[in-house]
Amino acid sequence: MTLRLTVLGNPGHRRVTLFAAAARAAGLPEPAVLPWLDVLRGRYRLPEGGLLRIESPGEEPEVDRLLRGPALGPGYAPTRVEGTAVWYAGVMAALRALAARPGVRLLGDPEEVAVMFDKRRAHALLAGAGVPVPRALGGEVTGWEHLRERLAEAGLHRVFVKPAHGSSASGVMALEFGPHGRLQATTSVELADGRLHNSLRVRRYRSEREVAAIVDGLAPDGLHVEQWIPKASQSGRSADLRVVVVAGRATHAVVRTSAQPMTNLHLGGARGSVDQVRQAAGPAWPALLETAERAAACFPGSPMVGVDVLPTAGWRRALVGEVNAFGDLLPNLTGLPDGPAEGLDTYGAQLAALTTHSPSSSAATDHQITEPAR
Repeated sequence: MTLRLTVLGNPGHRRVTLFAAAARAAGLPEPAVLPWLDVLRGRYRLPEGGLLRIESPGEEPEVDRLLRGPALGPGYAPTRVEGTAVWYAGVMAALRALAARPGVRLLGDPEEVAVMFDKRRAHALLAGAGVPVPRALGGEVTGWEHLRERLAEAGLHRVFVKPAHGSSASGVMALEFGPHGRLQATTSVELADGRLHNSLRVRRYRSEREVAAIVDGLAPDGLHVEQWIPKASQSGRSADLRVVVVAGRATHAVVRTSAQPMTNLHLGGARGSVDQVRQAAGPAWPALLETAERAAACFPGSPMVGVDVLPTAGWRRALVGEVNAFGDLLPNLTGLPDGPAEGLDTYGAQLAALTTHSPSSSAATDHQITEPAR
Protein backbone atom coordinates (compact mmCIF):
# COMPACT_ATOMS: atom_id res chain seq x y z
CA MET A 1 0.00 0.00 0.00
CA THR A 2 1.33 3.45 -0.95
CA LEU A 3 2.04 5.68 2.03
CA ARG A 4 -0.05 8.85 1.90
CA LEU A 5 1.14 11.82 3.93
CA THR A 6 -0.35 15.17 4.88
CA VAL A 7 1.73 17.90 6.53
CA LEU A 8 0.20 20.30 9.02
CA GLY A 9 2.36 23.31 8.22
CA ASN A 10 2.65 26.67 6.54
CA PRO A 11 2.39 26.34 2.73
CA GLY A 12 5.57 27.37 0.95
CA HIS A 13 7.68 27.33 4.08
CA ARG A 14 11.05 25.62 3.72
CA ARG A 15 10.12 23.03 6.33
CA VAL A 16 7.21 21.93 4.14
CA THR A 17 9.09 22.14 0.85
CA LEU A 18 12.14 20.25 2.16
CA PHE A 19 9.96 17.47 3.53
CA ALA A 20 8.10 17.26 0.21
CA ALA A 21 11.40 17.03 -1.64
CA ALA A 22 12.49 14.18 0.63
CA ALA A 23 9.20 12.38 -0.02
CA ARG A 24 9.68 12.65 -3.78
CA ALA A 25 13.27 11.43 -3.46
CA ALA A 26 11.97 8.41 -1.54
CA GLY A 27 9.52 7.62 -4.35
CA LEU A 28 6.47 8.66 -2.31
CA PRO A 29 3.54 10.77 -3.51
CA GLU A 30 3.68 14.53 -2.97
CA PRO A 31 2.43 15.20 0.59
CA ALA A 32 -0.76 17.23 0.91
CA VAL A 33 -0.51 20.39 3.01
CA LEU A 34 -2.98 21.30 5.73
CA PRO A 35 -2.39 25.00 6.52
CA TRP A 36 -1.94 25.96 10.17
CA LEU A 37 -4.01 29.06 9.49
CA ASP A 38 -7.03 26.98 8.46
CA VAL A 39 -6.70 24.71 11.50
CA LEU A 40 -6.47 27.65 13.92
CA ARG A 41 -9.55 29.19 12.35
CA GLY A 42 -11.38 25.87 12.63
CA ARG A 43 -12.17 25.78 8.93
CA TYR A 44 -10.47 22.83 7.32
CA ARG A 45 -11.06 19.48 5.77
CA LEU A 46 -8.72 16.57 6.30
CA PRO A 47 -7.66 14.38 3.39
CA GLU A 48 -9.04 10.89 3.89
CA GLY A 49 -6.69 8.18 5.05
CA GLY A 50 -2.96 8.52 5.36
CA LEU A 51 -0.83 9.99 8.13
CA LEU A 52 -0.68 13.57 9.39
CA ARG A 53 2.75 15.00 10.19
CA ILE A 54 2.81 17.92 12.65
CA GLU A 55 5.12 20.68 11.52
CA SER A 56 6.06 23.94 13.24
CA PRO A 57 3.55 26.82 13.02
CA GLY A 58 6.38 29.37 13.24
CA GLU A 59 7.59 31.98 10.75
CA GLU A 60 4.16 32.71 9.32
CA PRO A 61 2.99 36.30 10.08
CA GLU A 62 -0.75 35.64 9.89
CA VAL A 63 -0.51 32.59 12.13
CA ASP A 64 1.46 34.59 14.68
CA ARG A 65 -0.98 37.49 14.55
CA LEU A 66 -3.92 35.15 15.06
CA LEU A 67 -2.26 33.53 18.08
CA ARG A 68 -0.66 36.51 19.83
CA GLY A 69 -2.44 39.52 18.40
CA PRO A 70 -5.43 39.52 20.79
CA ALA A 71 -3.14 39.38 23.84
CA LEU A 72 -0.73 42.08 22.66
CA GLY A 73 -3.47 44.38 21.41
CA PRO A 74 -2.69 47.58 19.47
CA GLY A 75 1.00 47.18 20.27
CA TYR A 76 1.23 43.88 18.39
CA ALA A 77 4.25 43.45 16.14
CA PRO A 78 5.70 40.17 14.85
CA THR A 79 9.01 41.10 16.48
CA ARG A 80 7.46 41.31 19.96
CA VAL A 81 8.81 38.74 22.41
CA GLU A 82 5.85 38.72 24.78
CA GLY A 83 2.69 36.67 24.34
CA THR A 84 4.28 33.22 24.27
CA ALA A 85 1.82 31.79 26.83
CA VAL A 86 -1.23 32.60 24.69
CA TRP A 87 0.66 31.39 21.58
CA TYR A 88 1.30 28.07 23.35
CA ALA A 89 -2.31 27.76 24.51
CA GLY A 90 -3.64 28.37 21.00
CA VAL A 91 -1.31 25.89 19.32
CA MET A 92 -2.02 23.17 21.86
CA ALA A 93 -5.79 23.68 21.72
CA ALA A 94 -5.65 23.27 17.93
CA LEU A 95 -3.53 20.11 18.11
CA ARG A 96 -5.73 18.53 20.76
CA ALA A 97 -8.88 19.29 18.77
CA LEU A 98 -7.25 17.80 15.68
CA ALA A 99 -6.20 14.66 17.55
CA ALA A 100 -9.76 14.21 18.86
CA ARG A 101 -11.25 13.99 15.38
CA PRO A 102 -12.27 10.46 14.39
CA GLY A 103 -9.90 8.70 12.02
CA VAL A 104 -6.98 11.10 12.47
CA ARG A 105 -3.61 9.30 12.43
CA LEU A 106 -0.95 11.63 13.77
CA LEU A 107 2.81 11.25 13.40
CA GLY A 108 3.60 12.48 16.86
CA ASP A 109 1.83 12.91 20.17
CA PRO A 110 0.37 16.37 20.87
CA GLU A 111 0.79 15.83 24.61
CA GLU A 112 4.50 15.27 24.10
CA VAL A 113 4.68 18.40 21.98
CA ALA A 114 3.01 20.20 24.90
CA VAL A 115 5.78 19.09 27.25
CA MET A 116 8.61 19.91 24.85
CA PHE A 117 7.17 23.40 24.35
CA ASP A 118 7.16 24.00 28.11
CA LYS A 119 10.78 24.13 29.24
CA ARG A 120 9.78 23.74 32.90
CA ARG A 121 7.85 20.52 32.28
CA ALA A 122 10.48 19.14 29.92
CA HIS A 123 13.27 19.79 32.42
CA ALA A 124 11.33 18.09 35.22
CA LEU A 125 10.53 15.09 33.01
CA LEU A 126 14.16 14.65 31.95
CA ALA A 127 15.48 15.06 35.48
CA GLY A 128 12.96 12.54 36.78
CA ALA A 129 14.15 10.04 34.17
CA GLY A 130 17.77 10.45 35.22
CA VAL A 131 18.84 12.39 32.12
CA PRO A 132 21.61 14.85 33.06
CA VAL A 133 20.30 18.42 32.96
CA PRO A 134 21.50 21.74 34.39
CA ARG A 135 20.30 22.65 37.86
CA ALA A 136 17.07 24.66 37.65
CA LEU A 137 15.23 26.90 40.08
CA GLY A 138 11.85 25.25 39.55
CA GLY A 139 8.60 26.83 40.57
CA GLU A 140 7.27 30.23 39.59
CA VAL A 141 9.30 33.39 39.05
CA THR A 142 7.06 36.45 39.27
CA GLY A 143 9.52 39.16 38.27
CA TRP A 144 12.96 40.65 38.70
CA GLU A 145 12.93 41.16 42.47
CA HIS A 146 11.60 37.64 42.98
CA LEU A 147 14.27 36.26 40.65
CA ARG A 148 17.06 38.06 42.53
CA GLU A 149 15.79 36.69 45.84
CA ARG A 150 15.54 33.13 44.56
CA LEU A 151 18.97 33.19 42.92
CA ALA A 152 20.54 34.49 46.14
CA GLU A 153 18.84 31.73 48.14
CA ALA A 154 20.06 29.10 45.65
CA GLY A 155 23.60 30.52 45.50
CA LEU A 156 23.46 30.85 41.71
CA HIS A 157 25.44 33.66 40.10
CA ARG A 158 25.34 32.69 36.40
CA VAL A 159 22.07 31.47 34.88
CA PHE A 160 20.05 31.35 31.71
CA VAL A 161 16.61 32.92 31.99
CA LYS A 162 14.32 31.53 29.29
CA PRO A 163 10.68 32.12 28.34
CA ALA A 164 8.99 28.84 29.22
CA HIS A 165 7.33 28.56 25.80
CA GLY A 166 9.93 30.31 23.67
CA SER A 167 11.96 29.05 20.73
CA SER A 168 14.96 30.08 18.63
CA ALA A 169 16.48 31.83 21.69
CA SER A 170 13.80 34.52 21.53
CA GLY A 171 13.78 36.27 24.90
CA VAL A 172 16.60 34.14 26.31
CA MET A 173 18.95 35.99 28.67
CA ALA A 174 22.37 34.87 29.91
CA LEU A 175 22.54 36.55 33.30
CA GLU A 176 25.60 36.88 35.51
CA PHE A 177 26.31 38.60 38.80
CA GLY A 178 29.92 39.69 39.31
CA PRO A 179 31.81 41.07 42.29
CA HIS A 180 30.74 44.35 43.91
CA GLY A 181 27.19 43.93 42.63
CA ARG A 182 28.14 44.13 38.97
CA LEU A 183 25.43 42.79 36.67
CA GLN A 184 25.48 41.76 33.02
CA ALA A 185 22.75 40.31 30.83
CA THR A 186 23.44 39.03 27.31
CA THR A 187 20.35 38.69 25.13
CA SER A 188 18.84 39.33 21.72
CA VAL A 189 15.99 41.29 23.33
CA GLU A 190 15.79 44.94 22.33
CA LEU A 191 14.01 47.33 24.68
CA ALA A 192 11.99 49.92 22.77
CA ASP A 193 9.31 52.19 24.25
CA GLY A 194 8.82 49.83 27.17
CA ARG A 195 8.22 46.84 24.89
CA LEU A 196 10.41 43.86 24.15
CA HIS A 197 11.42 43.05 20.60
CA ASN A 198 13.37 40.14 19.18
CA SER A 199 16.53 41.20 17.39
CA LEU A 200 19.17 39.46 15.34
CA ARG A 201 21.82 41.43 17.23
CA VAL A 202 22.96 40.08 20.58
CA ARG A 203 23.52 42.91 23.07
CA ARG A 204 24.64 43.34 26.66
CA TYR A 205 22.75 45.19 29.37
CA ARG A 206 24.48 46.33 32.55
CA SER A 207 21.76 48.59 33.91
CA GLU A 208 19.61 46.87 36.54
CA ARG A 209 16.68 49.02 35.47
CA GLU A 210 16.85 47.64 31.91
CA VAL A 211 17.42 44.04 33.00
CA ALA A 212 14.49 44.33 35.42
CA ALA A 213 12.26 45.68 32.63
CA ILE A 214 13.06 42.66 30.45
CA VAL A 215 12.50 40.09 33.20
CA ASP A 216 9.31 41.80 34.37
CA GLY A 217 8.04 41.89 30.78
CA LEU A 218 8.66 38.17 30.25
CA ALA A 219 7.59 36.83 33.64
CA PRO A 220 3.80 36.84 33.03
CA ASP A 221 4.30 34.29 30.22
CA GLY A 222 6.31 31.99 32.50
CA LEU A 223 10.07 31.67 32.97
CA HIS A 224 12.47 28.75 33.19
CA VAL A 225 15.72 29.52 35.01
CA GLU A 226 18.68 27.15 34.93
CA GLN A 227 22.35 27.18 35.79
CA TRP A 228 24.71 28.47 33.11
CA ILE A 229 26.98 25.51 32.34
CA PRO A 230 30.48 26.35 31.00
CA LYS A 231 30.54 24.54 27.68
CA ALA A 232 33.24 22.93 25.61
CA SER A 233 34.99 25.00 22.97
CA GLN A 234 36.08 24.64 19.38
CA SER A 235 38.51 27.04 17.70
CA GLY A 236 38.26 29.34 20.69
CA ARG A 237 34.45 29.59 20.55
CA SER A 238 31.83 28.16 22.88
CA ALA A 239 30.28 25.04 21.34
CA ASP A 240 27.31 22.72 21.75
CA LEU A 241 25.48 20.12 19.69
CA ARG A 242 22.06 19.80 18.12
CA VAL A 243 21.45 16.08 17.79
CA VAL A 244 18.47 14.80 15.81
CA VAL A 245 17.10 11.50 17.11
CA VAL A 246 14.86 9.52 14.73
CA ALA A 247 13.07 6.38 15.91
CA GLY A 248 15.26 6.31 19.00
CA ARG A 249 18.62 6.60 17.19
CA ALA A 250 20.88 9.63 16.91
CA THR A 251 21.02 10.20 13.15
CA HIS A 252 22.34 13.75 12.66
CA ALA A 253 24.50 16.14 14.63
CA VAL A 254 25.52 19.70 14.02
CA VAL A 255 28.12 21.56 16.04
CA ARG A 256 27.12 25.14 16.85
CA THR A 257 29.87 27.56 17.85
CA SER A 258 29.68 31.16 18.95
CA ALA A 259 31.52 33.95 20.72
CA GLN A 260 28.23 34.60 22.56
CA PRO A 261 26.53 32.46 25.24
CA MET A 262 23.75 31.61 22.74
CA THR A 263 25.00 29.44 19.88
CA ASN A 264 21.93 29.74 17.61
CA LEU A 265 23.04 30.09 14.02
CA HIS A 266 20.71 33.02 13.27
CA LEU A 267 22.31 34.98 16.13
CA GLY A 268 25.81 34.86 14.70
CA GLY A 269 26.61 31.27 15.54
CA ALA A 270 28.42 29.12 13.00
CA ARG A 271 28.54 25.43 12.23
CA GLY A 272 31.61 23.75 13.60
CA SER A 273 33.29 20.47 12.74
CA VAL A 274 31.77 17.19 13.89
CA ASP A 275 35.02 15.44 12.98
CA GLN A 276 36.93 17.68 15.37
CA VAL A 277 34.41 16.96 18.11
CA ARG A 278 34.72 13.21 17.58
CA GLN A 279 38.48 13.54 17.80
CA ALA A 280 38.34 15.75 20.91
CA ALA A 281 35.79 13.54 22.66
CA GLY A 282 37.55 10.31 21.75
CA PRO A 283 35.91 7.35 23.49
CA ALA A 284 33.32 9.70 25.04
CA TRP A 285 31.72 10.46 21.63
CA PRO A 286 29.21 7.55 21.74
CA ALA A 287 28.17 8.67 25.23
CA LEU A 288 27.37 12.18 23.92
CA LEU A 289 25.02 10.67 21.36
CA GLU A 290 23.60 8.28 23.94
CA THR A 291 22.73 11.27 26.15
CA ALA A 292 20.60 12.64 23.31
CA GLU A 293 18.95 9.25 22.80
CA ARG A 294 18.14 8.99 26.51
CA ALA A 295 16.42 12.37 26.33
CA ALA A 296 14.47 11.34 23.24
CA ALA A 297 13.35 8.13 24.98
CA CYS A 298 11.34 10.30 27.38
CA PHE A 299 9.07 11.09 24.39
CA PRO A 300 8.17 7.66 22.97
CA GLY A 301 5.27 8.98 20.90
CA SER A 302 7.48 11.41 18.94
CA PRO A 303 9.16 9.86 15.89
CA MET A 304 11.74 12.69 15.82
CA VAL A 305 13.14 15.09 18.40
CA GLY A 306 16.00 17.57 18.25
CA VAL A 307 18.11 17.50 21.40
CA ASP A 308 20.40 20.34 22.46
CA VAL A 309 23.40 18.68 24.07
CA LEU A 310 25.66 20.83 26.25
CA PRO A 311 29.13 19.26 26.42
CA THR A 312 31.27 20.33 29.35
CA ALA A 313 34.91 21.34 28.97
CA GLY A 314 36.94 18.61 27.31
CA TRP A 315 33.94 17.02 25.59
CA ARG A 316 33.92 14.18 28.12
CA ARG A 317 30.50 14.76 29.68
CA ALA A 318 27.26 16.33 28.52
CA LEU A 319 23.97 17.64 29.80
CA VAL A 320 20.71 18.21 27.94
CA GLY A 321 19.64 21.81 27.55
CA GLU A 322 16.38 21.41 25.63
CA VAL A 323 14.35 18.93 23.61
CA ASN A 324 12.75 20.37 20.48
CA ALA A 325 9.61 19.04 18.82
CA PHE A 326 10.60 20.68 15.52
CA GLY A 327 14.38 20.53 15.78
CA ASP A 328 15.04 18.96 12.38
CA LEU A 329 15.43 22.04 10.15
CA LEU A 330 19.10 21.49 9.32
CA PRO A 331 19.44 22.07 5.55
CA ASN A 332 22.28 20.39 3.68
CA LEU A 333 23.17 18.16 6.62
CA THR A 334 23.39 14.43 6.00
CA GLY A 335 23.39 11.63 8.53
CA LEU A 336 26.33 10.71 10.73
CA PRO A 337 28.90 8.42 9.08
CA ASP A 338 28.24 4.76 9.86
CA GLY A 339 24.90 5.75 11.38
CA PRO A 340 21.38 4.64 10.46
CA ALA A 341 20.82 7.68 8.19
CA GLU A 342 24.15 8.05 6.44
CA GLY A 343 23.66 10.00 3.21
CA LEU A 344 20.12 11.14 4.11
CA ASP A 345 18.96 14.54 5.33
CA THR A 346 16.82 14.79 8.47
CA TYR A 347 13.57 14.47 6.52
CA GLY A 348 14.79 11.56 4.45
CA ALA A 349 15.83 9.79 7.64
CA GLN A 350 12.35 10.17 9.09
CA LEU A 351 10.71 8.85 5.94
CA ALA A 352 13.09 5.89 5.85
CA ALA A 353 12.21 5.07 9.46
CA LEU A 354 8.52 5.51 8.73
CA THR A 355 8.53 3.09 5.82
CA THR A 356 10.33 0.43 7.85
CA HIS A 357 8.22 0.81 11.01
CA SER A 358 4.48 0.40 11.12
CA PRO A 359 3.08 3.52 12.87
CA SER A 360 0.27 3.16 15.36
CA SER A 361 -3.16 4.27 14.33
CA SER A 362 -3.10 7.14 16.79
CA ALA A 363 0.11 8.17 18.48
CA ALA A 364 -1.84 10.78 20.41
CA THR A 365 -3.84 8.15 22.27
CA ASP A 366 -1.32 5.32 22.45
CA HIS A 367 1.27 7.17 24.52
CA GLN A 368 1.04 8.68 27.96
CA ILE A 369 3.65 10.95 29.52
CA THR A 370 4.45 10.30 33.16
CA GLU A 371 5.87 13.37 34.84
CA PRO A 372 7.38 13.61 38.31
CA ALA A 373 4.99 14.73 41.02
CA ARG A 374 5.45 18.37 41.97
